[in-house]
Amino acid sequence: MSFSILLYVVICTYLANIFCVLITLYIERRKPMMGIVWIIIMNFLPIIGFIVYLVFGRNVHVNKKITRIKKDFEALYNKYLIREKYLINSESVIFTDKNTINYINIIKLNINANKSIYSQDNDISMFTNGADKYNALIEDIKNAKDTINILYFIIRNDNIGKKIVSLLTEKAKNGVEVRILYDQVGSILTPFKMFKELIKAGGKVCKFFPVTIGHHISLNYRNHRKIITIDGKIGYVGGMNIGDEYMGLGKRKLPWRDTHLRITGSSVYFLQEIFLTDWYYASKEKETHERLFIERLFPDIKPQGSIGIQVVSSGPDSNKEQIKRSFIKMISSAKKKIYIQTPYFIPDGPFLEALQTAAMCNIDVRIMLPKIPDKQFVYKATTSYINDLLEYGIKVYLYPGFLHAKMILIDDNVCSLGTSNIDIRSFALDFEVNVFVYNTAFLSKCINIFENDMKDSEFVTKEWYYSRGIITRVLQGISRLFSPLM
Repeated sequence: MSFSILLYVVICTYLANIFCVLITLYIERRKPMMGIVWIIIMNFLPIIGFIVYLVFGRNVHVNKKITRIKKDFEALYNKYLIREKYLINSESVIFTDKNTINYINIIKLNINANKSIYSQDNDISMFTNGADKYNALIEDIKNAKDTINILYFIIRNDNIGKKIVSLLTEKAKNGVEVRILYDQVGSILTPFKMFKELIKAGGKVCKFFPVTIGHHISLNYRNHRKIITIDGKIGYVGGMNIGDEYMGLGKRKLPWRDTHLRITGSSVYFLQEIFLTDWYYASKEKETHERLFIERLFPDIKPQGSIGIQVVSSGPDSNKEQIKRSFIKMISSAKKKIYIQTPYFIPDGPFLEALQTAAMCNIDVRIMLPKIPDKQFVYKATTSYINDLLEYGIKVYLYPGFLHAKMILIDDNVCSLGTSNIDIRSFALDFEVNVFVYNTAFLSKCINIFENDMKDSEFVTKEWYYSRGIITRVLQGISRLFSPLM
């Protein structure tokens, strides 16, 4: 190849890369850190970097369809929403837990930003290990009479996965309407033939954002939600997917600590709505609001308890980052303590500054992370933020195993549990769902769980953290640089 041709190729590549960078800057103008990372990648890998961006990084175009489906279902309870907004905004609601009035602005935020109705006729069972959760779930599936709707990021083709799918197949044969929706990338190793008998029995199975050649959806946006609704009256939500590893029985057999909830009460309606919105978006079915359909999936529910709950969802179909905003509002509302458990800690600027500000106000801020990682690169990014916490007096604990629980609580009165990690991916890139619980008695259980875990955990000192080797520091720096993409 002559020098002139080579020069021509270099100039064309350079100009094309500038064009790609400008496009990326325009697309990511609302997320400058994300844009900077992609531009670094493009400069190291001209043209190829932009192709990778198109596959993994570009904005997802689901807004219109999901918004329309959401509006259809919101119409079912719009009168209730208007009434609830009036009561909350006028502060006329009578709270079953008198302490909730002190945190009414969190409720208002969730109503106004997410149309998340506050209900206080709920009861909650909490599971901190997979065996207890699966035993309860299997019993509820056995007792299902009409409908079972399941949404998971991961469904493994292992012992517990096969057991649950086999049970669902039997229920479908007996006339129960079964739907399974799972994320294609999260369950990339799960063969679709696993559901063959279930489909033959009348069950319905669908992939969320299926990975196909030429498919217009970015691989970077995933459905990380874990929702089950049974007969429209029982709901499950939390950190556990379906897999042996959630019982510490996976190939790596990590000591696994997680948190999951079983909910009864009218808040199940809103878990159902989120599932159906995702189902009708992902499937080719046309949504229906016929009376019989509504009565089956949204049946009358008698009060089950007195726990106040809001169900809050977020995802790349909206730029509001609702769950993150609610977390920040919780942090700013705290008066005594903030306890956080998360497997990944890769916060954006506003969240990190909110924590640091709280700590400078003499609020007791404690964060628990896993000591054993499941993803080394992500873990390096997570541990790189420990210094940003220790410098402000925030206490950091390392749980002796893999901590997959996702919990943030403030004082003795408000907590949030669900699927959202404390990281940029959960805040902006993944579809997530959390429940916000307003109940002193339930918070007492959460605090006890955290403090018991704390007894088993290693307290991180500045001396220990600063003694890490140069290679570890370099790897942490590199991982942190690319953390907006994780």
